[in-house]
Amino acid sequence: MTIEHHIAFGRQRQLTGSAAVLPFFAESPANIPQAVAQPLRLALIGGFRPRKCGIATFTTDLFEQIGLHRSDVSVDLHVIDSPSDPHAYPDARSVIRADSVEDYRIAARRINEDGVDAVWLQHEYGIFGGEAGDMVLDLIDRVAAPLIVTLHTVLAEPSADQRRVLDHILRRASRIMVMSRHSCGLLAREYGVDPARIAVIPHGAPDRPFGRTEAFKARLGLSDRPVMMTFGLLGPGKGLETMIEALPAIVSEHPQAIYRIVGATHPNLVASEGEAYRDRLVALAEKLGVAGNIVWDNRFLDTDELLDAIEACDIYVTPYPNLQQSTSGTLSYAVALGKAVVSTPYVHATELLSDDVGMLVPPRSADALADAVNALLGDPDRLSAMQRRAYARGRETIWPRFAEATAGLVEDVAVASVKPANVLATPGFTGVRAMSDDTGMYQHAIGIVPDRRHGYCIDDNVRALILMGEADAVPLAERQRWATVYASFIQYAWNPDERRFRNFMAFDRTWCESIGSEDSNGRTLWALGHAIGHAPDAGLRAWARQWFDIAAGPLSEVSYPRATAFTMLGAIEALKVLPDDAQARDIVLRGADMLHRLLQAERRPDWAWFETVLGYDNPRMPQALIEAARLMDRPDWLESGLDSLRFICRQQISASGRFRAIGSETFHRPFESMPFDQQPLEAWAAIDACAVAWDATGDKAWLDHAEAAYRWYLGENDRGVALGDIASGRCRDGITPQGANENCGAESILAFQLSYYAMQALARRARPRGRPTETARILGSALVDRPQQDAHQLANS
Repeated sequence: MTIEHHIAFGRQRQLTGSAAVLPFFAESPANIPQAVAQPLRLALIGGFRPRKCGIATFTTDLFEQIGLHRSDVSVDLHVIDSPSDPHAYPDARSVIRADSVEDYRIAARRINEDGVDAVWLQHEYGIFGGEAGDMVLDLIDRVAAPLIVTLHTVLAEPSADQRRVLDHILRRASRIMVMSRHSCGLLAREYGVDPARIAVIPHGAPDRPFGRTEAFKARLGLSDRPVMMTFGLLGPGKGLETMIEALPAIVSEHPQAIYRIVGATHPNLVASEGEAYRDRLVALAEKLGVAGNIVWDNRFLDTDELLDAIEACDIYVTPYPNLQQSTSGTLSYAVALGKAVVSTPYVHATELLSDDVGMLVPPRSADALADAVNALLGDPDRLSAMQRRAYARGRETIWPRFAEATAGLVEDVAVASVKPANVLATPGFTGVRAMSDDTGMYQHAIGIVPDRRHGYCIDDNVRALILMGEADAVPLAERQRWATVYASFIQYAWNPDERRFRNFMAFDRTWCESIGSEDSNGRTLWALGHAIGHAPDAGLRAWARQWFDIAAGPLSEVSYPRATAFTMLGAIEALKVLPDDAQARDIVLRGADMLHRLLQAERRPDWAWFETVLGYDNPRMPQALIEAARLMDRPDWLESGLDSLRFICRQQISASGRFRAIGSETFHRPFESMPFDQQPLEAWAAIDACAVAWDATGDKAWLDHAEAAYRWYLGENDRGVALGDIASGRCRDGITPQGANENCGAESILAFQLSYYAMQALARRARPRGRPTETARILGSALVDRPQQDAHQLANS
């Protein structure tokens, strides 16, 4: 798919999914379509029928109930399948074999391509492959949409691997759903999760009439007999031994009592020992003389048949020994169907059966079980009252209410379409000023406050110098003052012995190294070249030319691709003013030839890039090639530059048309693009690169992509959060899975500021001859056509 197709599709989703947003560069708003509401699209991940396990049942219920009760939510199903017991899933968008890393990655790619509004993962230990199910991390790390996770078990004392996996999931999730208040408290207390990120939604349940027990008993041939029941995959975790041991005392008082044990043996147990566990239970019943009071139904029932079976019992029993169990779907069903419940006090039962809705007994106590059951069977009025209390409690969790609550959770996390009020309003200068002192620009901040512990770096000071040459909305005297400070930092950073610039400086003005990285040196030459033509003072322009001549020779030897691109950009800027500069020309020729050859060497059918990995500032390499091609009249370089820029733009646009900066987690991952953490530097690079591509081709698709990149700062991104603050000119440090990084470091502030001025310049160049641009119309010509003095006043108001 071409970049043009990506952008066209994204624009359609924007317009149909929300209020129409006029693009920056449209000539007329007449043909903008009206907004049409579209359903939210959810990717649901979990087991599914016909797989026989509780998670599969829950996911199936969730899928069906949202479909029945919320037509405004469309659900794509991604099924986790058991490699030992595979099934066909005709409703699935994808099937993920639990032990296949590649399947998780393929599913993530499909989810991103589908442009879903949210992803919902059902998590339980044992259903995913890897140590403690860590293969699922390969999926959640790659999806860009907000992630909801249902935790079906929250362990107070997890193993080291279980804790590692859950901590990772909690860091990625936008919201966590649990089904008990206990689990919510445990997450906050033991795992450090902000309670505001946790939603407690009780397990859903069916809505059936009350009081039909005898009719359903008759279907089973059990009329007028007291019936107890337990359902689930049979295994030692169900506590069935204890209930069988309680039967002699129950039968002695109620000889006609029947205990129905419904459910197949757990597949893992069958695989390891066949039906030996069930045989041991049968032998125990025979030994105790109660075999005739037990009915075995060795099947995993579908939901309707299970509900019929529960309706046929008087008392539902869950004698589970594991008191950490967070959820039992069948317990919810039994309460909603108006059944008296006798249970051990595991987490879900303690909460659901409070206020005498059921009876709680100690685990592994046959005597306590027998006493509770006999107390109910021996007192019909008490039994009936408890059943009515249970039925009333169940009205709180019936499927329509459950569907409403879960759909509401999807609505809460789904990114709303954002319509910035004034997309080209000039950012204020407060943020830059506050991050600078007489030494230079601080590197990092905690919130909006400079963090002196990290001192300064040349990277930020050279970007700040570039800004002083572009920020024509800032009063000239102030630009001159700060440009001199940043230039002084650069000058002091030069190490004549090494013929390189240093990078990092501590707050006490001591250098932390003798040589900075190739990238920081290349970026410095770029700033010097830019300052030759753009510094806000003639003396600074002369200074820049002097230092460019000093540094150009040594820095022409850099070899890393990005560093090479930075030096090329500086040399190209110098050549715009000094077209006969031999050093600058050699840097451009050598660098363009290198990048062109790298691209040809690394290219493969689906990978038009200079390296096997993506990093930061990616569009700078295509930008340098395109500018070099135009300067040197090299069509082959132009083709390479445009081809590689199309490739990186495809990586940085979502199916919904939002810009998606290459995440820092991508670094060092061959042939991959990860969605987080997204950083402002990438959006600025995309705007600059698309601007030179538009200059070279006149293709409006480049304007569209530049626009998407700038709107990313203003909230049109994968989390719907505004990073840039127009009033102060500050910018938050990027987008994480949970939202914005609240710190406002120098790199982010400068990227936002420079992106604005790049967009302003591009809007001016894209203006159709003879009439004002749509940008000017939208803004009431506030910035594009007003006198410079008015723009200064706006910037500082």
